Amino acid sequence: MKGNPIPKKILVELYVHEQQSAHDIARRLKCSENKVHYWLGKHAIKKRTLSDALYVKQNPHGDPFIFKKPQSSEDWFLFGLGIGLYWGEGNKKNKTAVRLGNSDPALIKAFLRFLNEIYQVRKEKIRFGLQIFSDMSPVAARSFWCRYLHVSSRKFGKVIVTPSRGRGSYKEKTSHGVLTIYFSNVKLQRMLNKEIENLRTIR
Repeated sequence: MKGNPIPKKILVELYVHEQQSAHDIARRLKCSENKVHYWLGKHAIKKRTLSDALYVKQNPHGDPFIFKKPQSSEDWFLFGLGIGLYWGEGNKKNKTAVRLGNSDPALIKAFLRFLNEIYQVRKEKIRFGLQIFSDMSPVAARSFWCRYLHVSSRKFGKVIVTPSRGRGSYKEKTSHGVLTIYFSNVKLQRMLNKEIENLRTIR
């Protein structure tokens, strides 16, 4: 390709470390985007997939979470508890977000603590969904969860109402409905699934 070559050191810094796109690098270096792609290949710098590129675009300041490796026995207990809860109660099929739903307030609070303390996920980045029976009050149910978790009602989507079918044992356990935690981040979702896969190999 004509013109001066783009040094590998510069491309590693801009494309790998700073996570800039080929388009942004081309504008910064005042060259064509094709030239950037050419030298990425020439220097054997692995290109991001479309999904990876989209992730970088959606998170220009880096990951909205930071893994804090457990140090104390309490940290390791919380880590194991969180992975176990996600294994048992989380929606592993959803590929774009970490989702976990349950009717037990203490379980929900424990998983939120896991996200906050182990992965440093800020509470304002988390959203909630609520499903209740038709003979429950949406306002009362949502107010309960807001008070219990110390979160704003603005973090909730529309309450889903399910027709009531009598007071069975399951309904007795859902006096405040089923709450679902949503943290939209494909990378963390993959990390948690990988931890579960690691556990599957233990014999």
